[in-house]
Amino acid sequence: MGVNTSAKAEISRTREDRLREAGAELKVLVGNHPVVRTHPETGRRALYVNAAHTTHFQGWTVEESQPLLNYLFAHQVRPEFTCRFRWQPGSLVFWDNRCAQHNPVNDYHGFRRVMHRVTLAGDLPQ
Repeated sequence: MGVNTSAKAEISRTREDRLREAGAELKVLVGNHPVVRTHPETGRRALYVNAAHTTHFQGWTVEESQPLLNYLFAHQVRPEFTCRFRWQPGSLVFWDNRCAQHNPVNDYHGFRRVMHRVTLAGDLPQ
């Protein structure tokens, strides 16, 4: 099991700063999730860790976990596992967070990124 938190500061700093500026109360959420999950519709397995939230493996220290987590984080963003979408006016994109990971590339200097996120009710990772 991977231990995940909403307060992994180096990744979530921008979101936390915006919430703080708005006067919102910051709640730290911590949960354990499988490191590999099975997609409920396809039966395919996928890594279920990410650099933004996974801090360590259950039963391991952060220091013990870091080398393997760093390997898994780097593995997930290898070019052969990625899709590069070319935005055009009117583009609409969906992805399934049960088997895909958002890895933004900040290469749109001079343009404003506008994104509307919808989260659907899901299932428990298995």
